[in-house]
Amino acid sequence: MKLTRSSTLLALATLVSCSQPEESSRAPAVPYAYPLARAGDQVDEQHGRKVPDPYRALEDPAAPETRAWVDAQNALTKAHLESVSSLPAIRSRLAEVWNHERYGVPLARGGRYFFTRNDGLQNQSVLLVSDGLRSEPRVLLDPNALSQDGTTALSGVNVSDDGKLLAYGISKAGSDWQEWRVRDVGSATDLPDVIRWVKFSSASWTKDGKGFFYSRYDEPKEATRLEDVNYFQKLFYHRLGTPQSDDALVHHAPEDKELGFDGDVTEDGRYLVIMIRRGSDPRRRVAFKDLEGAGGSVVDLVSGFEAAYDFLGNDGPVFWFLTDHDAPRGRIVAIDTRAPGRIAEVVPQAAETLTDAEIVGDRFIASYLEHASTRVRMYRLDGSPAGEVALPGLGAASGFTGRRADTETFYSFTSFTTPTEIHRLDLKRGEDTVFHRPRIAFDRSAYETSQSFYASKDGTKVPIFVTHRKGMIRDGRNPTLLYGYGGFNISITPFFSPATLVWLEMGGVYAVANIRGGGEYGEEWHEAGTKLRKQNVFDDFIAASEWLIREKITSTPRLAITGRSNGGLLAGACITQRPDLFGAAIVDVGVLDMLRFHKFTIGWAWVSDFGSAEDAAQFQALLAYSPYHNVRKGAAYPATLITTADHDDRVVPAHSYKFAAALQAAQGGPEPILLRVDTKSGHGAGKPTSKLIEEAADKLAFLVKELGLSQTPPSP
Repeated sequence: MKLTRSSTLLALATLVSCSQPEESSRAPAVPYAYPLARAGDQVDEQHGRKVPDPYRALEDPAAPETRAWVDAQNALTKAHLESVSSLPAIRSRLAEVWNHERYGVPLARGGRYFFTRNDGLQNQSVLLVSDGLRSEPRVLLDPNALSQDGTTALSGVNVSDDGKLLAYGISKAGSDWQEWRVRDVGSATDLPDVIRWVKFSSASWTKDGKGFFYSRYDEPKEATRLEDVNYFQKLFYHRLGTPQSDDALVHHAPEDKELGFDGDVTEDGRYLVIMIRRGSDPRRRVAFKDLEGAGGSVVDLVSGFEAAYDFLGNDGPVFWFLTDHDAPRGRIVAIDTRAPGRIAEVVPQAAETLTDAEIVGDRFIASYLEHASTRVRMYRLDGSPAGEVALPGLGAASGFTGRRADTETFYSFTSFTTPTEIHRLDLKRGEDTVFHRPRIAFDRSAYETSQSFYASKDGTKVPIFVTHRKGMIRDGRNPTLLYGYGGFNISITPFFSPATLVWLEMGGVYAVANIRGGGEYGEEWHEAGTKLRKQNVFDDFIAASEWLIREKITSTPRLAITGRSNGGLLAGACITQRPDLFGAAIVDVGVLDMLRFHKFTIGWAWVSDFGSAEDAAQFQALLAYSPYHNVRKGAAYPATLITTADHDDRVVPAHSYKFAAALQAAQGGPEPILLRVDTKSGHGAGKPTSKLIEEAADKLAFLVKELGLSQTPPSP
């Protein structure tokens, strides 16, 4: 889950839909001999209710019993998926599609350009630097050289103002824990500096390049690092050439264990702006410290967690912020640090949702969402309009970073059928040119994306994207995969995925529902899917499924649902509430025990969205939909693939273990309940390409088998 606003050349494929046999032609399902998980007699009493937790023992990932059970589950899942005769061909096609050159959005500092590039099948993208826009780039940092299996990832970068030093974070085996180092850009060699126990933090250099600010936690106990709760984050300053033990503590809150801190040095180097957060709540407090002179104190600028604030930049003592204060869809305001009580509006709230803004070339570049697709407008620093960026089409754009004096910026653009391309925007001439466009053997013109609106249970209109081959017949027989998220103010915009491309090639339909809980329509849309109103999220997703069936795009035997993390909760809740509605489900790294999620690692930070079982009213709401607690003995559940990873220290694997054990024990129907546990992986960030292909192939094979598709993928 996202805690802060932080920081394929192929032969032309023959795109022929697979034949779709009648449902009755599917081989009859056979009973599954699931590995037994010992059911205990653990019962918790909360707010006058006795709540059984029979699989509590699975919360210990290191217990020999748990490890043996996981090994047996993986063996069962592997055997089931390898019975799909087309699995090798699916893997091969995925590798072909993945094998295209991919670039990240360039960052310009000190006349140098920094960007990532992956030649196609490299496990990790390589960080490059060039001394000019048209100069030949050279390798600055290759994460692939840091581990033999590609599981060490570059998880954060920040370049000094003069472009001479790189602070970078690395994470191992998918963990959220980061270790930060410093590299000399000219020689591509590391300095002695090492910073450990960093989570959910970037680095922000001082103007002179002599050090940077970062946030960290106290060192955890090695044996319980996966389970320990992360409290008491602290903001430090590290001066180059000194040991971490000498780092200066800049700000912390010993009286409030839940507060976290993001330090950001202003472009002029004068101030340190401190964004103070409580878990994943988008609302922020703001403080600042004058870095000129010695002993400057931290001064509150915005007190109280009343609204979201994102720092954009400053003009001397005047700070600019993107905020939803008195503007649920967002606006840009100015706050004079000499009179912090007054907020001056610069760019007013619009009909669309303002999701991001950057200050480049003495103008605001503001990104809006119009029904979940990006629109980009520019404003002068006084708020007057300065034009609009013409995007390549219906999709999602991001980037637009830079400095006030820059005359150029870069951005990425993608859609469901457009691999991410990088554009350069010349702000002086108003020219938009393609910096990099992937070459991939995929005929975009054979597919189309449409957007519709359907009514949820309470009548709320919800948008849905549907992508499919042109000329699709609406006969209710199209295999369809429906994706959703619905939480934490995160907007789901059009995105490209090689796995989705292969799914489309095999005759599949891909649908994305922009349900409540996300940020597509601002804070009100988000709040409508939180805490006591979380059921709205599941109602929206169920209504999307019913709409797909009603529109004869698909039918229950051909409909699968999926989601990751909070989206895994979504999929888990929907199959326990409406097991009759779906033909299959993929529950990815989900939050599935809603009474105990807050007791592990960073889980407490999600209370702002979910609520807490410690509160009586919220306990009742959580218990009513918690997937683990709503598994019913004898119910006929759809074929379900549950995925997690052994190093997931964000949504700990116990959620998936317990849910899989409960679902397998209760299954009253013939469909399989499978658990796939990846090794040396975490919540998903930094996962090597080889593992991404392997996982995607397994999921597609699962859908091929359980939705009754032909098992012949398209030939290259």
